[in-house]
Amino acid sequence: MSNVTEDEALFRDSVLEFAAREIRPHVREMDELAKMPRPLIDKLFELGIMAIEIPEAHGGAGATFFHAVLAVEALSSVDPSVGVLVDVQNTLVVNAVLRWGTDDQKQRFLPKLATGTVGAYALSEAGSGSDAFALTTRAVASGDDFRLTGRKLWITNANEADVFIVFATIDPAAGYRGITAFVVERGAAGFSVGKKEDKLGIRASSTCELLFDDCLVPRANMLGEAGKGYKVAIETLNEGRIGIGAQMVGLAQGALNHAIAYTKDRRQFGKAIADFQGVQFQIARAATELEAARLMVYHAARLRDAREPFLMPAAMCKLFAADMAEHVSSLAVQLFGGYGYVKDYPVEKLYRDAKIGQIYEGASNLQLQTIAKQILG
Repeated sequence: MSNVTEDEALFRDSVLEFAAREIRPHVREMDELAKMPRPLIDKLFELGIMAIEIPEAHGGAGATFFHAVLAVEALSSVDPSVGVLVDVQNTLVVNAVLRWGTDDQKQRFLPKLATGTVGAYALSEAGSGSDAFALTTRAVASGDDFRLTGRKLWITNANEADVFIVFATIDPAAGYRGITAFVVERGAAGFSVGKKEDKLGIRASSTCELLFDDCLVPRANMLGEAGKGYKVAIETLNEGRIGIGAQMVGLAQGALNHAIAYTKDRRQFGKAIADFQGVQFQIARAATELEAARLMVYHAARLRDAREPFLMPAAMCKLFAADMAEHVSSLAVQLFGGYGYVKDYPVEKLYRDAKIGQIYEGASNLQLQTIAKQILG
């Protein structure tokens, strides 16, 4: 695969080997039960891929954002549900603490996130999806604490997480300039995890509502400055979109791998269907689209690691990779024929998983809007 060093390729291959050994045997069961076994999550921590950018001094791998992208891609080629668990942990939660956390917050939370604590990122609400800053969750100062009241929806990793990055407004009249980020720990008084969504795809990845009923959060858990939560959200989500691009690239690679193997084995009219030019051309086009998406994701990740502007490349790679994954996974189902439509074969699940790429962490229309603003000024 393109544009990786020897060390990065070895890292990617080690994650691929882990995914084949530890995840693949459980993919169908996890999808049917809509649950990820805790022992598997523990193995992700043991492998070090839940703490890729956390410094070694805090128990992490001390590696790069690009390594996180490679891990998400590799895992997603087997199960995108596991890919997004690792993605949210690294590109959203860990990055937010690394960039915006105080020394005290880093000392308290990074070792936990490196060794066994799953994180979640709570921005969306019923009335603030694409319009993320229309949120109504309120934070009211109370001595050395804040009291949070409100409800969050569509929160990935919520069932498994013990640390949540939560966005609330300290001044509704100030609009987006009132939004503030907080670190909320499971077990905080007034905080609970509510309904778990029954989803079309990535079913083993939990998506739940969060309830805050006068939830007490120490002032020391404010992440970044008061009223600057919008900056925390924008900057981390820009990175998260690269991670979702990687998830979609991995998903498409997995679907294409299955399709290629099947077309070589499946015989019609006396020969393998891979020998028909009509099939060959479809696979060639899919592989070309996939490689283009991969290069876009890698380019955006390299820019981020180099501390160069990456807003438009991030939006472009997520937009293109999400569309590509839907197309490639659909082609895989088509090439499998009737078998592609049943759960005994893996491609129908990847087809269901692909749709979310055009929806979460910024719907495709928002990516188009971002790209257009950058181009047109």
